[in-house]
Amino acid sequence: MLFERQKRLLALVDALGGEVSNLDFQKLLFLYCREVESEPAYEFVPYKYGGFSFTSYADKRRLTEKGLLENEERMWKLTATGRKLAKVPPMVRMGMDGFARRKASLRGDALVAEAYRRHPYYATRSEIAARLLAADAPARAAINAARPPRGEPGICTIGYEGSTLEGYLNRLLQAGVTLLCDVRRNPLSRKYGFSKGTLSKGCEGVGIRYEHLPELGISSEERRELKTQADYDALFVTYERDCLPHQGAALAKISGWVNEGQRVALTCYEAQPCQCHRHCVAEALEREFGREFSPRHL
Repeated sequence: MLFERQKRLLALVDALGGEVSNLDFQKLLFLYCREVESEPAYEFVPYKYGGFSFTSYADKRRLTEKGLLENEERMWKLTATGRKLAKVPPMVRMGMDGFARRKASLRGDALVAEAYRRHPYYATRSEIAARLLAADAPARAAINAARPPRGEPGICTIGYEGSTLEGYLNRLLQAGVTLLCDVRRNPLSRKYGFSKGTLSKGCEGVGIRYEHLPELGISSEERRELKTQADYDALFVTYERDCLPHQGAALAKISGWVNEGQRVALTCYEAQPCQCHRHCVAEALEREFGREFSPRHL
């Protein structure tokens, strides 16, 4: 069984001729999602060659395992089975075919440069923009203007509930976060991108430092029967009474990062800080180290 986004991935490869190089396909997928789809199947982050989707590459691995894409590291190439399953609604396929015709002659550096000119934010971490746009001062200026400023030292909090990895990383970048502090006891997730290994690599890829302080977490057993806000509030009273008073070293470590000039985001799962212990950690930092640690909730 395929997700709808994976079907669209196969169909776009098919519309582009069934075989596309990695860099070309990533830029074409980026432009297609940004400019054709009203509800894009994939989100992107500013990466070393421009807009990049971690999720699309995770899907590539899955589709390769299923025998729908050839096992080629530098190419996206449909297998015969993959071509048969590259089915999307007719109106979607018409949009893909029209997009493929418009971009038929655009590949390599010219394709990357067009993506940078049209969407400068996604070129803000590019390692090749200066070379590709050496003769285009307005495009370089647009990229510099789109670059999120480094945030002031301090604390913010963020949950990943309801987010894609790319959307989550963009929220961190736009908020000027320089260090992500994971306060989960067990940093595992069934949602792609949010287990420790993948999340730390994603952060590294966009220039955000990742740290994990499991001692600040709450065990999964304590969280199983939470149904109402009153249940959460009771859990946090216990957490603040029995756990946080013993975590002076961890709190001091976070304070040290801020004093070094870092903008630190405390992260866990829940979207609402009132349903996540990260707000307790943030409030403890404010009580212990002063008003400059007053958190912003992203």
